Amino acid sequence: MNVHLRMLGCRLNQAEIDAMARQFTALGHTVQPDAEGADWLVVNTCAVTGEAARKSRRLIRELARRSPTGELHVTGCYAHLAAAELSALPQVTKVYDNQEKDTLVAEMTGAAPEDLEPLQRNSISGYAARTRAFVKAQDGCDNECTFCITTVARGASRSRPLREIVAEIQQLVAIGYHEAVLTGVQLGSYGQDWGKRGALTELVRAILRETDIARLRLSSLEPWDLDEAFFSLWEDERLCRHLHLPLQSGCDATLRRMRRRTNQREFTSLLCAARRQIPGVNISSDVIVGFPGETAAEFAINESFIRACDFASLHVFRYSRREGTPATRMKGQIPTAVAQERAARLQSIAAAGRARYAERFVGIELPVLWEQVVGASEQGYAQLGYTENYIPVRGNHPRDLTNEITMARVLSHDAMAGRAIAQPLESETVFDSVGTRPA
Repeated sequence: MNVHLRMLGCRLNQAEIDAMARQFTALGHTVQPDAEGADWLVVNTCAVTGEAARKSRRLIRELARRSPTGELHVTGCYAHLAAAELSALPQVTKVYDNQEKDTLVAEMTGAAPEDLEPLQRNSISGYAARTRAFVKAQDGCDNECTFCITTVARGASRSRPLREIVAEIQQLVAIGYHEAVLTGVQLGSYGQDWGKRGALTELVRAILRETDIARLRLSSLEPWDLDEAFFSLWEDERLCRHLHLPLQSGCDATLRRMRRRTNQREFTSLLCAARRQIPGVNISSDVIVGFPGETAAEFAINESFIRACDFASLHVFRYSRREGTPATRMKGQIPTAVAQERAARLQSIAAAGRARYAERFVGIELPVLWEQVVGASEQGYAQLGYTENYIPVRGNHPRDLTNEITMARVLSHDAMAGRAIAQPLESETVFDSVGTRPA
């Protein structure tokens, strides 16, 4: 069968759709990048905001138009919450809730695990051919933030066995991946459902010890799941100098209404510890503006604290009402125009922070994983990639460097494009496209 896979939302959704692509391919099906002509179309939906839900519905309708004879199979958080609504959309054959997601490929194909064939990376197209592999380590969340629908959609925290994760990354290395990104809804809680603290540290050490992955990156980590000792992991240079620590608000009063288990003092202490132990670390965060009850004074505190944190990157969201969450019943819902103005102010701070962080590395050589070619000229192929500390870069080179890690000298920062300009150094290839380290 020809299979087309699509997703919206978080890196966990990305990890899940990538795993499906590898499974379909290992079973002999063709994963194609275009919807036209696909026999099966799988959509991993998102429901984190009202806009994400609308985009999910719009995507399903679009795929039905583009592949009028294809079967649509829909899963993900929005599918979990609104199965009847999605079942009524054109060509939707089946809706799978989040508990059924891991067996979706087996159910669609009627296959058993022993039917899987060995993979080569260049045999996989679409999502699974990307240069960074997203690996699901954990699902669900136990925190129940008052604004978040994800706990309702994903359920309680549950962790994958350590051996299973290590084996998956070993396979990814074997088929040519150089970077793995560990993902989860509440990744820092890994192992806590077994009553085990510090299990994420054990998992990271096992991956670094037992696999040859060139770069290991961690996705979002809730600040209350970490302590200062956690940052000693970065003594291994293969662990990327990038931390995403979602704050959501820089005002303690707002954080209490959100039921976030942190405050200014604790978050500041964590930032200081990370920066002290991981020189040059890129620390990014999320923040919500317009949360119910956020007064002008609370927003001013939030804005001031965000400035003081000096994030290298900041994702700014306007509060979105999600039925089934406590925040929808709170007093003091903020007008859209007010939330938009507050978001614009924080986005300005975010842009300045991105530029300030990237400019620190001008003139310095950093390892870059090149991800795609976006054009060509007499200067060579124009290509995009990411440094290990997650600075997006663009560079020109006489040949296609896709899926190679090379050293590159950062020349400047293009604030309009939001990326650094770097010169790849041919003689400084670290890992090539077939997964070998040059002699």
